Amino acid sequence: MIAALTATGIAPAKAGPSGERLIEVANQTLPQVRVDDLIDPNGAPTLAQPEQQQQVASDDEQTAAAKPTGDLSDMVAELRAPETGSHELDCLATGVYFESKSEPLAGQLAVGKVIANRTQSGGRFPGTYCGVLFQRGQFSFVHGHSLPSVPHANHQWQTAVAIAKIVDQHLKESPAGDALFFHARYVSPSWHAKRVASIGNHIFYR
Repeated sequence: MIAALTATGIAPAKAGPSGERLIEVANQTLPQVRVDDLIDPNGAPTLAQPEQQQQVASDDEQTAAAKPTGDLSDMVAELRAPETGSHELDCLATGVYFESKSEPLAGQLAVGKVIANRTQSGGRFPGTYCGVLFQRGQFSFVHGHSLPSVPHANHQWQTAVAIAKIVDQHLKESPAGDALFFHARYVSPSWHAKRVASIGNHIFYR
């Protein structure tokens, strides 16, 4: 878009007492300025906004910095809370709690990983944490179509919440790796599966 601006100017009056008439300046055409490189035809600005870019980068850095680091016990201490924040994480934390609340943290992480691994098994198991728990005959603490209640002020429950978040956000690898099954040491099921780890009172299989 080419913009041509015109203006009529008036010469300043003289300060003396002569009373001379003011002299009009002829209409002058100002230099033409191209604005199509600066403004989108639809009215959207095309120039970058450095301040906004810096703010986005700053937000991303803050998000990255918010993720806990360190060993498993440090992560659990940072993420321990009475609430998970979602129904799916409630299911995952409930599974960790009832299956491994008395286990070492590495054992609880491994149990959580088994539940998560099942959701990624390509249709062999349900694709959600809740679906995995409610699959018939898989977890003995599940009865009917509801999960048993847990006192959220319980320290072990809050640890299970932290473990669920660590598993869900892939913050820590487990020695059990891609295990899909586990059982307590005091039972001996006739499973034709590959043993991948032994942690606490559980043995894990793929």
